[in-house]
Amino acid sequence: MNATVLLLGVTGRTGGRVLRQLLERGVTVRAIVCSSARLPEGVAGKEGLEVIEADLLSLGDDELRRYVAGCDAIISCLGHTTTTMKGIFGEPRDLVTQAVAKACAAIHALKPEKALKFVLMSSVSVNSPGAADARRGAMEKAFLWVLRGLVPPAADNQNAADYLGDRIGIIDPVIQWVVLRPDSLTEGDVSEYKVNESLVSSLFKPKTTAMANVAHFMCDLVTEPRLWDAWKGKMPVIVNASSF
Repeated sequence: MNATVLLLGVTGRTGGRVLRQLLERGVTVRAIVCSSARLPEGVAGKEGLEVIEADLLSLGDDELRRYVAGCDAIISCLGHTTTTMKGIFGEPRDLVTQAVAKACAAIHALKPEKALKFVLMSSVSVNSPGAADARRGAMEKAFLWVLRGLVPPAADNQNAADYLGDRIGIIDPVIQWVVLRPDSLTEGDVSEYKVNESLVSSLFKPKTTAMANVAHFMCDLVTEPRLWDAWKGKMPVIVNASSF
């Protein structure tokens, strides 16, 4: 498919997989990265890849609009490093929410004739609006309430999803979105997976989701119009078929 995607979070493990899969599909990718030295191995110089060395949150509005202009979709795999105390509690604590807000503001300023697709990688710990997550019990809800109060990345993930769900909504003329919620992330190649409109397990008994499968579905969303139409405005949960 002849499409152009702005990719955020390309240096993460899932973001790197998204980049490779998009390039394999012939999609043009604009990747914002603080340093090109942090690109996934073997992708530098690939046809269809435009590397933008910049700190996303420090970009001026006009500059970001130039990068968004001409894109068909934005994919965000941004997240916090949860293996270190600095990654969990360091600034910016609202990295994902800020990035989503800046990108949406750029789209609104451009007023494209055709709505841009925005795919946000999130977490199964994020609540979907309304009654879609009725499976979540009282104990789990209480646990998540405490978690978001104590752990900044948990609050950031929820706030970023809420920004799209509440601030942008489902009738915005220039932005359509999907918030993808994987369960416990694992390594491995692309395999059979299932995508569900609501939760399929408890946080206390998690299922697994291969990062490669997350990347595969995100790439499908921005390249297959029928799939996009089926999921736009929703927060699907993706898990490995082998988890069942």
